[in-house]
Amino acid sequence: MTEGGESKVFLAEDGRSVIKINDAGYYATWTEYFNSLLLHNLIFDNTAYSLLGFTETDEKFFAVIQQQFVEGDQASLDHIEVFLNFNGFEKTRRQDYYNDEFGLALEDMHDENVLAKDKALFFIDTVFYIM
Repeated sequence: MTEGGESKVFLAEDGRSVIKINDAGYYATWTEYFNSLLLHNLIFDNTAYSLLGFTETDEKFFAVIQQQFVEGDQASLDHIEVFLNFNGFEKTRRQDYYNDEFGLALEDMHDENVLAKDKALFFIDTVFYIM
């Protein structure tokens, strides 16, 4: 379907989910990557990830994850910011946010990583760091 900085995305055979292969390129360690998946699932459970396994191509290691396929429009940056502010995340720069209470950085929250449907937001590609 598409390819981003760290993932390649494929539509699953069922047409209701996507399969992503991710090289954890945004993280210093695989532990940071798995912590980010866990935090995503806790905070944005309507687009939770399932870890399917691992693969290796061209001598590069990838995690294989599955996520619900969401059809919607790109969310507005203002809507994303209002929602995240309401939930304790304050903008630090561009589309990066920080939650001081939990010591969590949430990055890359631009309009292509958040979809809007029926006035609800669906965070489909998050990058969390525990600070």
